Amino acid sequence: MHGGNQSGVSEFLLLGISESPKEEQILFWMFLSMYLVTVVGNVLIILAIGSDSCLHTPMYLFLANLSFTDLFFVTNTIPKTLVNLQSQNKVISYAGCLTQLYFLVCLVTLDNFILATMAYDRYVAICRPLHYVTAMSPRLCILLLTLCWVFSVLYGLFLTFLMTTVIFCGSRKIHYIFCEMYVLLRLACSNTQVIHTVQITTGCFIFFTPLAIMIMSYVWIVRAILRIPSASSKYKAFSTCASHLAVVSLFYGTLSMVYLKPLQTHSIKDSVATVMYAVVTPMMNPFIYSLRNKDMRRALGRLLLGKVFQRST
Repeated sequence: MHGGNQSGVSEFLLLGISESPKEEQILFWMFLSMYLVTVVGNVLIILAIGSDSCLHTPMYLFLANLSFTDLFFVTNTIPKTLVNLQSQNKVISYAGCLTQLYFLVCLVTLDNFILATMAYDRYVAICRPLHYVTAMSPRLCILLLTLCWVFSVLYGLFLTFLMTTVIFCGSRKIHYIFCEMYVLLRLACSNTQVIHTVQITTGCFIFFTPLAIMIMSYVWIVRAILRIPSASSKYKAFSTCASHLAVVSLFYGTLSMVYLKPLQTHSIKDSVATVMYAVVTPMMNPFIYSLRNKDMRRALGRLLLGKVFQRST
């Protein structure tokens, strides 16, 4: 990230959603509460999966990685937001802004890829149950996760490198809670059309390919479930997918509110949508998975209550 001198600016002002001191205090406590809930929830999910041998399966391995990603995602943005809400100095350095942008791109991409691998896992479990152990071998699971991480890291580096070529010479005010690529491109005084086109093209491939995998997986899953004669078996099969479907809907729904629109139409109002996918989604994921999953509830109970709970069950 050597674009600091090129950019014409050494720092930005992260103004957040509001500049009213009274509203900032409300936002501070709101974001702090959401951050603590997100951290505790995702850490508990990771610890429960790690400590319970019954959860050492591909589905929960992917879930642990999703929780780790969400944990890192909020830690990349929210602590700086909390400092800004309590401080009159809302400055973030150029290098700090690009670092925040890099992890944002990398972790959103990783979330996307992991959700696709989880959909494939559910497809194999429901449509090819007799081949599940061999089809989702530990070696394949590790390979899939490695590919998810490598592609996400490289894509984050690629887009961040593109941003180092942008020249900023006008306003330094960012009306978001973190450095986001669309907002930075709107502040640029150099021609960003090529970068924007590259971002849209690569973004469509990066995000819609996994989405297509998820849609295809669930088309086959629904067809398989409908062929099951027993109503209770149908419910059991669908319940294993319900949590994942809820997370996918929340993730893509909030993400599309921000990114599926022309660059020129982005405004301060989009901050609300950004908060939804950047804060609310990572906070909700642990609840969605733990509340709907009996095995996860049991593992969390054992983790929190120890052997007393274990004996009672």
